[in-house]
Amino acid sequence: MTEKKTRFDFGIPVFVALLVITILSMGASQSYSEGTFVYVSNGEDANIAVMRLNPETGDLKMVEKVPAGPNVKHMALSPDHRFLYASVRSEPFSVITYLIDSETGNLTQISKEPLPDNMVYISVDQTGRFLFSVSNKDNDAKIAVNPIGPDGFVQSEPVQVIPTGPNPHSILADPSNQFVYVPHLGNAQVKQFLFNQSTGVLTPNDPSAVYTKDGSGPRHFDFSPNSGFVYLSNEMDGVVYSYKMDNKTGILTETQRISAIPSNISLEPPTPAAGNGAPKMGDGEVTTAGVADIHITPDGKWLYVSVRDSSTITAFAVDRHSGNLTYIESYDTEKIPRGINIDPRGNFVIVAGQESGHVSVHAINHETGELKLLNRYESGKEPNWVEIVEFS
Repeated sequence: MTEKKTRFDFGIPVFVALLVITILSMGASQSYSEGTFVYVSNGEDANIAVMRLNPETGDLKMVEKVPAGPNVKHMALSPDHRFLYASVRSEPFSVITYLIDSETGNLTQISKEPLPDNMVYISVDQTGRFLFSVSNKDNDAKIAVNPIGPDGFVQSEPVQVIPTGPNPHSILADPSNQFVYVPHLGNAQVKQFLFNQSTGVLTPNDPSAVYTKDGSGPRHFDFSPNSGFVYLSNEMDGVVYSYKMDNKTGILTETQRISAIPSNISLEPPTPAAGNGAPKMGDGEVTTAGVADIHITPDGKWLYVSVRDSSTITAFAVDRHSGNLTYIESYDTEKIPRGINIDPRGNFVIVAGQESGHVSVHAINHETGELKLLNRYESGKEPNWVEIVEFS
């Protein structure tokens, strides 16, 4: 009885819980229906927009808007795509669990649990049994691991809360589920952890961190599909770092730095391109570039980075053998593109404009990696994060 009270002390009716448990018990015997759905968190509207994506044309149609909470921001999907998790960054700081309807894309809230702090980023390990989160604070920053029950509910009591350096900004487990990485915007480092997927416990790797240039502001990252490389966006100087990942030890080794800043934007006067077609930043003090999100296509050929201060998306070609990036072009998009994502078929980049209230759909040229704006759609006030799921 105590456990059930903890799960629903945020006002979720008991009959809803019973309905959800019934649905979950039936889920194992039901096959998923076809459908691609896009979820966009609208921070100021305190809701999540649910849209259906046509995977061939890129057309988006609004399905519904689901209540979440003021300042709802980052979201994460369970590996089996049955659940969507959303971080509410207003008091009481919490994570909401939604059950995803595979036929319609509709969301049903099934729990709301407290998190240790105002958590700026959440993700789920590859087993779906643990939720990772970080708080973006100068002081008293935290890394947390919360267990997830077999019913999809995030448990309120963390497995681990780790005090850490200033401004951790994201956290992900690698595809093998052995290693976890946490970029720290405030002290120019990426912490490296060993992950025990049985207990959920994080242990510092050796070395415990790799370092970026002072003041660079490491923010978000993504893994290449072959798990051989890691790509890191740096918010302050606009540089993308490429790393070779040792699949046995989890240690990252830097292999390249390349600017994501459009060639017509100057934080400092740019120096000539460094042989790879990309504008090169100067070495002096710079203001923030506003580089935010980063994602690689499922086939590993193209990488895209959002640049908030110029309201653009930068495209790179990926050498799948060396892991090196080559600058393609920067493309105008929504105002302040805080979150972006790529559909599971690698056909489209979908962009949330934090100050435009819209999302844009850009088609990916599979031969060149170039982007073409197809259309834009109303989402809500302050759209900031995008998750995409496909059922087939």
